[in-house]
Amino acid sequence: MSHIFYDHLIILEEVEAEIKNVTESSEEKEELWKLIDEIIHHRVIGSILDALPLEHHEEFLVKFHEAPHSEYLLSFLDERTEENIEEIIRKEIKNVEKELLLEIKGKKDNG
Repeated sequence: MSHIFYDHLIILEEVEAEIKNVTESSEEKEELWKLIDEIIHHRVIGSILDALPLEHHEEFLVKFHEAPHSEYLLSFLDERTEENIEEIIRKEIKNVEKELLLEIKGKKDNG
């Protein structure tokens, strides 16, 4: 898993605990974390693009593609949006976390 500029905003302790409870092997854990990483990435980028005016989308995506780890991206986004981009990302991650917990706990209870 590569480093992305918003990684410091991802805190999924409860999800991690649930994954430990429902997986039997390290391969299962790794596969689940890859899926979770993809889900979070798509949702976070979607929420960023929703907040970012359309005229800045291409520039952001080019900068992100060139240096996905660059903390400059947060500054870039803050300067071009009307909202606090870190707060938008945190909220989206919390929404994903809630959905994941419901899904994992539902599978555990039904499985």
